[in-house]
Parts: sequence; structure tokens; C-alpha cells
Amino acid sequence: MPIHRPCATLALAIAIALPVTGHAHRSFLLPSATVVTPDQKTHWITVDAARSNELFSFNHNAMATEGLQIVSPDGSSSSPTKLERFRYRTVFDWQLTQEGTWQAAVVERGLRAEWVEDGKPKRWSGPAQDYERSVPRQAEKLSVSEVSSRVETFVTFGAPTAQRLTGSGLEALYGPHPNALTAGRTSALRFQLDGKPAAGVKVQVLQGGAQHQTRAAPLELQTDSEGRVLVQWKAPGMYWISATLRQGSATAPASQGTASYVATVEVRPESTAVAAQRRAD
Repeated sequence: MPIHRPCATLALAIAIALPVTGHAHRSFLLPSATVVTPDQKTHWITVDAARSNELFSFNHNAMATEGLQIVSPDGSSSSPTKLERFRYRTVFDWQLTQEGTWQAAVVERGLRAEWVEDGKPKRWSGPAQDYERSVPRQAEKLSVSEVSSRVETFVTFGAPTAQRLTGSGLEALYGPHPNALTAGRTSALRFQLDGKPAAGVKVQVLQGGAQHQTRAAPLELQTDSEGRVLVQWKAPGMYWISATLRQGSATAPASQGTASYVATVEVRPESTAVAAQRRAD
């Protein structure tokens, strides 16, 4: 099927929004550490950005990072010191110049169109401002969707600071703090779409690093009327959270929309997580 004006970052948003199956390629940001103490010799973080068959392995391709955002604890924007794309992963790093919680995210928003031209199926994806010059105005069997995605992770240097939401796209507010999640305990995640509670969001939670172990089924959840789900963390480790919301309405020219959210978080043993939570309090 021909693709008009391919857009790597919007292709990422579309891929994230597709249903996750046992053989799906999962997108993720994997930081070198999620908690850094001021007494450590190095105050740098390196992040791997990839799409992979196995969580936190590198066996499919690098993730596009044109929509990369790094937000400092004080809310200001930061840039990676170095960013390079390889075959199986994109790697970037930055220096932790402020104490508190940093958020790194790849954020995309745009349109996807499908239609028939001369009896053949066509499709296009890209930013909304390119739609009119890329898609025929009177296209046959035209279907236009609005797609948005957010792939993020969190790193705390010293004492945690409050999580920041942008009010755009699908986001999750963690309780407790995303860098103070504890094995054996339950967390509340509140999902918001464009700053409002998002009911009916389908959520998957899966522990990574199981390629040489019995593959555990993902935890399947759905948000309540307040956008909330409860997640019980069974064991320490790195976890992948994926959420998708399909909408029957959208801003013209789109007639429907899909918003997706992915996060990588670390669940810590109770002793270390309790200490982190005390710093947060």
C-alpha cells in the first residue's frame, strides 16, 4: 500500500496506538537509572529509545525522537547533550543539573488519512498543517483520524519533586510518585486526556526482562469514570505501562481519534522505595 509523505514520528504514534499482541513491537524509553543520589560520582543519565519484540531488549529498530522533550524539575526545557540513532536503538543523554524529578518524553500529534485512488488504497500520515496539500480534497472513501502519543520515563536526582502534566494528549498522574513505587503495594494511576479525567482507557502493565523466563501475561485494566486504575506491583523490576483511548469524535478534518500513552517505571524493593517516599514527603 503506497504511503504519501511518510512521517517517522507520526508512524511511531500510529504504531503505539495499535492493539498490543504477543508479537507486537513495543516502544519504550529505558533510562540508565531512575534514582540518582547527590553523593554519586556521576550525575548523568543515558536513555535508550527503541521498539522491540521483547521489553527492554533491542531486536527490532530504533525509535524516532524528533518529538523528544526533557523537562527539568523547575519546569524548564532541557536538551540532550548528545543524541545518536543506531540500527536497534536511539541513545541520548543529559546532565542532571538540578535536584528533583526529571521527565523525558517523546510526544507526537498529527493526522492519519486513508482513501481510495484509481481503485488502489492510499494512506498518509503527518502534521495537521500538511493535510490539505497532501490528501485529495474529494478523495474516495476518505477516512481521517487524529492520533497522539506520549512515551515517557522519570528520573529523580536527590529528593523527588511533583510530577508535571502538560494538559495535552493522554497522560497519567501517579500516586505515589513514579520514582517511589514499591513491590507488594498498590498504586493509583489517574489518566487524563487534554487535562480532563479519561474514562474507559484500556491499560496494560507488563514487567520487562522476561525473555529467558516464563512469559507473564500483561495486567489488563480499564479506567473508571474518574480516569483511575489501581496497579498492584508484585515484584521489583522495570515495568512497561501502555494505555490507549479511542474516540468517536475529533477536530475536523478528522472524524475519530486515538490517544496513546507509554511509560517505563521502576518498582523498587520495599526498603529502598520507603526511603524514596520519605524523601518525597
